[in-house]
Amino acid sequence: MSLFGSQPAAAAASTTQGDLSKDIEVQSPPEDSISALSFSPTAELLAAASWDKKVRIYEVSQTGQTQGKALFEHQGPALCVSWSKDGTKLASGGTDKAGRVFDLGSGQTQQVAAHDATVKACEFIEVNGQPILATGSWDKTVKYWDLRQQTPVAQLQLPERCYTMSAKDQLMVVGTAERHICVVNLSNPTAIFKTSQSPLKFQTRVVSCFIKGNGYAIGSVEGRCAIQYVEEKDASLNFSFRCHRDTNNAPANATNVYAVNAISFHPQHGTFSTAGSDGTFHFWDKDSKHRLKGFPSAGGSISSTALSRTGDIMAYAVSYDWSKGHAGNSPQYPNKIMLHPVPPDEMKPKNRKPGQR
Repeated sequence: MSLFGSQPAAAAASTTQGDLSKDIEVQSPPEDSISALSFSPTAELLAAASWDKKVRIYEVSQTGQTQGKALFEHQGPALCVSWSKDGTKLASGGTDKAGRVFDLGSGQTQQVAAHDATVKACEFIEVNGQPILATGSWDKTVKYWDLRQQTPVAQLQLPERCYTMSAKDQLMVVGTAERHICVVNLSNPTAIFKTSQSPLKFQTRVVSCFIKGNGYAIGSVEGRCAIQYVEEKDASLNFSFRCHRDTNNAPANATNVYAVNAISFHPQHGTFSTAGSDGTFHFWDKDSKHRLKGFPSAGGSISSTALSRTGDIMAYAVSYDWSKGHAGNSPQYPNKIMLHPVPPDEMKPKNRKPGQR
């Protein structure tokens, strides 16, 4: 899908400084902070969950224009969204302790999951070839739901509250309070394959699985990102790096440090984006340990990001991320979803040495 008459790839990739001038704002955005974004795996549809209790689905045209396609509600702020693999259903979770599923064919919504506390994360996964919805909660559990049944088919006990969750192929990773990282092999989803402390020293904000399903990235509130491989034989490839930090607007000999709110992997190249409370996003190549491109501030915290199924659109939400509590919010704070056209070479990895992955 060629987006918004994109500039030639060579011109776009000639500098490491990114350009936001061609980004297009999504029409009729949510009315409160945007907590999650997700593109459909089968169509040009973008889902957004918001603190206004609503989940919206937008259709994105080839010119970058958007049109509202569907909307459904929770009884409290909606915090997460996930598409089914065939793109026919959208799951969501929120502070009403419920997981809901919207069926695009019928236009109907039903509650399919229940927890004892907020549902912070949800992921459609496959277990033994069967589609299952996994919901992660502040009640310290992940529950697995067959949408044809009213009770969970299985449950996974976590060491702490679920803050973030990501799944790819047979890998599922859950980040919890107290910096626990739980790795689950989905061939045995009721057991934690490996638990470790995050290599980052402060609270985990986001985890995101590699496209090959052999590792994951972690983002924390301290402006750091960690790259972690699952297998011990790949441990030498693990590393951490600083990002979303600012010395220009800080006192002498000091650095302003911002939370890494979102990490999205390119579906073809395996490179990834980070976005943070500083209002910027960056593209990275983990294999060459290289920043591909950095972008100027979008004018407010970036709370969530999503890459389209082909990787040529990146959606990012500019809205208050609650990193400074209730006092940090105001009616004047921006609240919008932007679409950034990703030219073919903008997230393409640099020349790699043999054996890199």
